[in-house]
Amino acid sequence: MTEFWLISAPGEKTCQQTWDKLMMATTRTNNLSVNNKFNIPDLKVGTLDVLVGLSDELAKLDTFVESVVKKVAQYMADVLEDSRDKVQENLLANGVDLVTYITRFQWDMAKYPIKQSLKNISEIISKQATQIDSDLKARASAYNNLKGNLQNLERKNAGSLLTRSLADIVKKEDFVLDSEYLTMLVVVPKTNYADWQKTYETLAEMVVPRSTKLLFEDNDSGLFSVTLFRKAIDDFKHQARENKFMVRDFQYNEVEMKADKEEMTRLSTDKKKQFGPLVRWLKVNFSEAFIAWIHIKALRVFVESVLSRYGLPVNFQAMLLQPHKKNMKKLREVLYELYKHLDSSAAIIDASMDIPGLNLSQQEYYPYVYYKMDCNLLDFK
Repeated sequence: MTEFWLISAPGEKTCQQTWDKLMMATTRTNNLSVNNKFNIPDLKVGTLDVLVGLSDELAKLDTFVESVVKKVAQYMADVLEDSRDKVQENLLANGVDLVTYITRFQWDMAKYPIKQSLKNISEIISKQATQIDSDLKARASAYNNLKGNLQNLERKNAGSLLTRSLADIVKKEDFVLDSEYLTMLVVVPKTNYADWQKTYETLAEMVVPRSTKLLFEDNDSGLFSVTLFRKAIDDFKHQARENKFMVRDFQYNEVEMKADKEEMTRLSTDKKKQFGPLVRWLKVNFSEAFIAWIHIKALRVFVESVLSRYGLPVNFQAMLLQPHKKNMKKLREVLYELYKHLDSSAAIIDASMDIPGLNLSQQEYYPYVYYKMDCNLLDFK
């Protein structure tokens, strides 16, 4: 279970008492959740007007940074391709797994100095996330183009004999070159081999007798060469089609074939060269984006606690609950009983319930400050 509830409640005589009360209600008498203190430092409150504006801005910023975190995580999975089972070990924050980072959260004073105003801190995070998002788009576009070009070439070298590239199948000695005669390549279904041998010499005038040779086979067909006079090409093609033999339009050109092989090698080499640095960039910037996201959650708890709920002086305890899945409903009821005195208008309402005339789609509302966090950042299982 990777869902967390980040809540805050006002300090009693001390914040420790608030913590002890929560622990007593949720873990000592009931085994409802695993709890950790969520340490938010003494931030600069500023004016009420600034806080009001900041509350809306932080909500939007929260959504945006979460989307950046998920995009980086998902692209990590795309880049790792067949090694998707290794994605989680690459999705770390400050070198530790995400659950450990959240449960042991410490404000990063170097990145987000608390002497700065709340607005400045949110702007630092916004710029940082916007830069990561922009860089991700550029890097993903370059890598995807390279990968796409390589896949297109690989597709040309795979598939059936009717469509695939023949450059890695045929050799110079398979062809009559620089002559009035020409070697053609014909795809023959395996079930028609006997018909081909019987009829190929009669499909047009001036087909060289006993000139056919099987060059390559796949599961369904064989690639045969046959030599004929250049003037007979059109007749031969027409008659071959009538007999369900497909002539491949192919001219032996050593220069072009060599260029195709070199392009394949170059793209493959470039992809390998870019893979390592790209994965490292994704790891570093996933960590940065995730850390920024959790700091936004901390800012939101602080602003919501001071502005809308508990007022000044700043006196609240932020707490991180990891609910046990089977006990989530019970935990919600226990929290309500614990904090209902804070706001009598906040009834217990399950957001999944469909109550006519009541719109709960925006955000569940409780008598305590509440934000949900989920560490399931990837769409695939």
